Amino acid sequence: MLKVLLKSVREYKKDSLLTPLFITAEVVIECIIPFLTAILVSNIQDGCDMRVIIKYGLWLIALALISLCCGALAGHFSARASCGFAKNLRHDMYSAIQGYSFSNIDKFSTSGLVTRLTTDVANVQMAYMMIIRTAIRCPLMIIFAFVMALIISPKMSIAFGIIIPFLAVGLYLIFRGAHPIFKSVFKKYDNLNNSVQENVSGMRVVKAYVREDHERKKFRRASDEVAADFTKAEKILALNTPLMQFCFNVTMISVCLFGSMLIVKSGSTELEVGELSSLLTYGAQILMSLMFLSMIIVMISMSVASGTRISEVLLEESDIKNPECAVTEVADGSISFENVNFGYSADKMSLTDIDLNIASGETVGIIGGTGSGKTSLVQLISRLYDVSAGSVKVGGVDVREYDLETLRNEVSVVLQKNVLFSGTIKDNLRWGNADATDEEMIRICKLAQADEFISSFPDGYDTYIEQGGTNVSGGQKQRLCIARALLKKPKILILDDSTSAVDTKTDALIRRAFAEEIPDTTKIIIAQRISSVEHADKIVVMNGGRINAVGTHEELIASNEIYREVYESQNKGDAENE
Repeated sequence: MLKVLLKSVREYKKDSLLTPLFITAEVVIECIIPFLTAILVSNIQDGCDMRVIIKYGLWLIALALISLCCGALAGHFSARASCGFAKNLRHDMYSAIQGYSFSNIDKFSTSGLVTRLTTDVANVQMAYMMIIRTAIRCPLMIIFAFVMALIISPKMSIAFGIIIPFLAVGLYLIFRGAHPIFKSVFKKYDNLNNSVQENVSGMRVVKAYVREDHERKKFRRASDEVAADFTKAEKILALNTPLMQFCFNVTMISVCLFGSMLIVKSGSTELEVGELSSLLTYGAQILMSLMFLSMIIVMISMSVASGTRISEVLLEESDIKNPECAVTEVADGSISFENVNFGYSADKMSLTDIDLNIASGETVGIIGGTGSGKTSLVQLISRLYDVSAGSVKVGGVDVREYDLETLRNEVSVVLQKNVLFSGTIKDNLRWGNADATDEEMIRICKLAQADEFISSFPDGYDTYIEQGGTNVSGGQKQRLCIARALLKKPKILILDDSTSAVDTKTDALIRRAFAEEIPDTTKIIIAQRISSVEHADKIVVMNGGRINAVGTHEELIASNEIYREVYESQNKGDAENE
């Protein structure tokens, strides 16, 4: 995990190394100051003149200023290093997610990925800053302060030698109790985020079915689970403060008591008042460092769970990769399915024994019931998934031999629930072609029957689309998505039930525009309405993950029972509506 995470430090290695360097200098100086203070107090007791006092005073001021500068520089470099590390970590995770195949994405929930990119990265960032700064400072302070205490009085330093192991064992037990809880709580965070995401994105459905109370209860349940786990962890971590306070008080009392006795009995020959005061300072430094170490342990116990979740994303390898010596040109829009089997899991096939040939420029309709495999079939064309057996060829070449970007640039897919992104209509259209001119966009939108409603907006093509396209209707959204796909000028255009929200007249106009304007583009239309596919060159009837029949509208009416039943039920419904 550490090896994976540390790859994201990159250009911030220098800042990460300078931080402990300045921290070390700060610690050394802070340990020298009490030593010089003890010498000064001893000189004052011996009746020194003002020149000695001024000399030591200037030394102490100078060291304090240098320590201040070192601490400030350490803070500056640690902030740069930790924030830069978090930035790179988010970038690396986001890039990794962008490279996932659909099957990889299926392994992670959307809310889980959001939690990893936000909460988990924030935890790791905080832990990294504490590790390169506080986690370096505290052990060094303990070591140097203990060495200085030994130099001043080996007898008195025994108190520190006893308390440090005792406290270390206590902190370890606290860590061991809290870590498993933090490990599990982030999974419940995912459920909490998932509840929020579903509720916000499905707000219209929630209100339409008056399910606000149900959603509140679901959110409260997820929130209570997170709170319960954190409460359990906090109860364990709450032992940290009283343990530290107990050790601090015992140590200070012991040093004061036995130190005073040693001064009195030896007549200040074995220990002087100034040295006792420095021992108290070193004791405070040691115990404060241990206290900060306990806080670091708490933070690390949280960040280890977060770091593991982040590394899962970074280590996940895409199932679909570019081949060596990839083909970088698609000859035409011909498609061939040869003995294709496909399943989202190994134990259940969604498509079986698929054999289908589509000539370049053909218009092919696909119909079938829910779960018949229509969408699964077309997702194999642009290699969103790989076949389990057999092969899919585009332009006479197996899709697994193509450069992924080349292949997907030649295949445009418009889904029933396609997505518009926040930005203007022009911004969304230019997803299809970043260099499209205004004239091109207007012409394509006319083909997609979108220009009329766009022109009715006060800002026209500069109209701002809210996130998810919530300020346009379903039919308008579908037409914008069709226009966006056409701007790619693809060799293959796939419409996956993407005219379901438009009326039959608009649907017919869109199909006529396709026939007239892009005759060389292979067009695959998945539809529930027979009227959307009846003029296709051929129609594929899907049933139970298999091809039930292939033919023209007339041929299927005459020979295929499934197609005829759908046609008659739709025409009967139309007749009754009239």
